[in-house]
Amino acid sequence: MERLRGLLMARGAALVGFADLSELYADVRYHLPRGISIAAAIDPHVIADIAAGPTREYLDEYNRINHFLNDLAALAADYLGGLGYRVKAIESTVAYVDPQTCSAPFQHKTVATRAGLGWIGKDALLITREYGSAVRLASVLTDADLPVGRPINRSHCGDCRACVDACPGAAIRGENWQVGMYREELYDASVCRETCLELSGKLGISRTICGICINVCPWTKRYIARALTSADTAE
Repeated sequence: MERLRGLLMARGAALVGFADLSELYADVRYHLPRGISIAAAIDPHVIADIAAGPTREYLDEYNRINHFLNDLAALAADYLGGLGYRVKAIESTVAYVDPQTCSAPFQHKTVATRAGLGWIGKDALLITREYGSAVRLASVLTDADLPVGRPINRSHCGDCRACVDACPGAAIRGENWQVGMYREELYDASVCRETCLELSGKLGISRTICGICINVCPWTKRYIARALTSADTAE
């Protein structure tokens, strides 16, 4: 399946990981035991500009990456389906999020942590060593015998409180994640949603986007610094 990984990376995926999902409830994983986590990196220039909240450029990038990831998930599903495996592509879009509970029945972050791509930060976002939390995700579930990665079960955030202190809604509680924790132990999703609506509403944006916690994460800062330095060097 390294050919599949190479195909996705060649098409622009930032990270691709394979996960054993057999420990999850069968109905959550559509009765398929393996998962592919596909990550796309958000433009570092866009992320660098959202220290005070969302911008229209961030909205455009957010929408672009969602469509891009959905295309990559469809590509992986077609590839595996062509080999005779059962597949289920889970899109990156958020149309299936329950507005009352601010939750979805399937979590892309679970596949990503099970694949070893990263851990869950104090803001409940996936954090990767390569891109910080400046990524979005899509997933493909399958019964193919994938070479699965080593799961990450605990946070690597340590004593860092960058996202906690920067959150304009004070929604982040400051706890370090570990497998089995409830989302509510990490942050208040309702407060986060209300704050996002307020910030994006000022720009006439109907999406619940903010991005401040992504911007301030030290892992994200490293990604931005590397990318901007490389761009300057190229010039």
